[in-house]
Amino acid sequence: MEPFTVLLIVLAVLATLTLVWLQYFHKNPRKGSTNYILAALRFISILSGLLLLIAPTFVDREVYLEKADLILLVDRSTSMGQVTDPGELSDLVDKFRTDPGLRERFNIHQYGFGSNLMQTDSLAFDQGNTDIANALYKTNGLFVGGAKTMVLFTDGNQTLGRDYGYISLPGNPQVHPVILGDTTQFEDISIGLVNANNYAFLDNSFPLEASIRYQGDREVSKRVTISLDGRRVHQQQLSLGPRANNRTIQVLLKAEKVGPLALAIEVEPLENERNRANNVKRTAIEVIDERSEVLLVSEIVHPDLGALKKSIETNRQRRVTLVGPTDAPAALKDADLLILYQPSRAFGPVYEFIQRTGINYFTLTGSQTDWNFLNRAQGSFSKDNNRQTEEILPLLNKAFGKFGLGNFQVDGFPPLVGPLGEVQIKKQQEALLMQQIRGVDLERPLLSILTDGTQREAVLFGENIWRWRAQVFKNSGDFQGFDGFMGQLMLHLGADQQRSRLEVEHPPLFENANFAKIWASYFDRNYQFDPRAKLTIMVEAVNTGSSRQAPVLLKNNYYEVDLSDLVPGEYRYTLEVEGEDLRRSGGFTIMDFDPEKQFVSANHKKLGELALRSKGALFFPDKLDFLIEKLAQSPDFIPVQRSRENVVSLIDFRWLLGLIALALAGEWGIRKYNGLI
Repeated sequence: MEPFTVLLIVLAVLATLTLVWLQYFHKNPRKGSTNYILAALRFISILSGLLLLIAPTFVDREVYLEKADLILLVDRSTSMGQVTDPGELSDLVDKFRTDPGLRERFNIHQYGFGSNLMQTDSLAFDQGNTDIANALYKTNGLFVGGAKTMVLFTDGNQTLGRDYGYISLPGNPQVHPVILGDTTQFEDISIGLVNANNYAFLDNSFPLEASIRYQGDREVSKRVTISLDGRRVHQQQLSLGPRANNRTIQVLLKAEKVGPLALAIEVEPLENERNRANNVKRTAIEVIDERSEVLLVSEIVHPDLGALKKSIETNRQRRVTLVGPTDAPAALKDADLLILYQPSRAFGPVYEFIQRTGINYFTLTGSQTDWNFLNRAQGSFSKDNNRQTEEILPLLNKAFGKFGLGNFQVDGFPPLVGPLGEVQIKKQQEALLMQQIRGVDLERPLLSILTDGTQREAVLFGENIWRWRAQVFKNSGDFQGFDGFMGQLMLHLGADQQRSRLEVEHPPLFENANFAKIWASYFDRNYQFDPRAKLTIMVEAVNTGSSRQAPVLLKNNYYEVDLSDLVPGEYRYTLEVEGEDLRRSGGFTIMDFDPEKQFVSANHKKLGELALRSKGALFFPDKLDFLIEKLAQSPDFIPVQRSRENVVSLIDFRWLLGLIALALAGEWGIRKYNGLI
């Protein structure tokens, strides 16, 4: 306790004694025990009140030992089952968990990983993919601020995620890989990356690109065959060797019938090749007989134009043609949908065409929009002609129900630029995005969907939407989030009939069951998204006739069903809403592709790069005793004795309040009894 606080307490006691003496003893003719009892009660009440004001405290110092964190990361992918068994690997891990020297120095944590990280003490090789980089990043993020080191048990073969050999973890923790499996480099030839479009148009050619990899020390010549729905459509001979160990073939194939087509790329195996599972790779493409023409009309050059064109054309069913307003009349008759970018007076003929035909269109405004013209040219919306611009942040309307948004989010998106002023919407509309300016949420739409009879339109009150697409790439490494959202918007605007209240989305083919998911959106009779509906799906295997029923679960603002427990094969499904005469049917194929079977040996080179970058060391299972000894004696992980100070109140204020109440009540009662009141 501080000396000043002690002095205040002493002064409080002296002051209280003085007040009590003056009240009950100084020139007071009344004597006797009652006077002393009343004086004592008054002393208690006054002193307790002063102690409440002083609030004396003292410092409680707690000493504790801070240990470093030892993180054991265990690969649980199916490829590990080819190089070890769970019992042997468990014994290796237990060496670290039970070692007295390590337990004295470290807090020991065990995690398993495949495509995701999981905390578990049991070992089972049940994960269909391996993402080592993701496991390292997530584990490192769980332990922040203290000393830590990682021991990684794996064969080093990764099928998902970033290249872990070149990652830099925040805090630079040491990573010690323990390599499991045969590091001998066997001769092998395999199919590597295959690139193909998801969709192709009937009677059009579509590109296919595949890389052929060779691992060995001699020259070989092998035949590569490409089959489409079981029919050979391309064949060529490739020569590979120690230097030219990777060749890429590029072919154009003809889409001759509508529907999903199975593609198979196969390379002739080597003599006595150890692993032939990677000599074949299958994929699929869906052939469609439908294409919509989108006409993008703009008088200015802006990055938004390129972003819109690339985003919309990711769906091969759509083609975007960019024209100026003076050239637009000649192309309007072939357009299925119009996008008008920052209209000016030159757009007069375009708006006349819209009024005459009732075609659906999407208007994007910004700093160069001629609002005097635009307010006159159409009757859907109007805005004050204010030339002052402002940065506008988007706010997602989670109740939006015109169409499903999937997992699209706008958190962290950069602002758009648009003119200030009130917006008046003159048609039935539903805002998809609202405006936020300088931290203030405004009741103004940023992106709104309008309807008038059979005509559909959308309007965006801001420019620089290209920044949103770039932000999605920055967040996820691809443009799929933004492009999927734009595709849903184009699908809604391009529809020429009333949309269904039940919409289903999924790819026609899944490489393996781990990715087998179907998404659905259900809307009530007012076309508002309904999160209370009960959806079920019946899935039937085409080959065996076996079927199963499963619930479709709500996730945010869409429904999802996980079918990862299905075996490879062809399936048909029927998805329906309980209590409603709504159902959708379709089909998909799950391929028998196990990426974990594509490797013939452990990747000790990549694990060595990881150890080198993290200042760790690479170990084999028979050298674990040396690693344990190294960790137990390392000066980098000596436990540190630390202390923490807690300021604690000397007297609980509740006790003081209770004493004051009792003392005052007792004093009042005695005075009342003795007739002193």
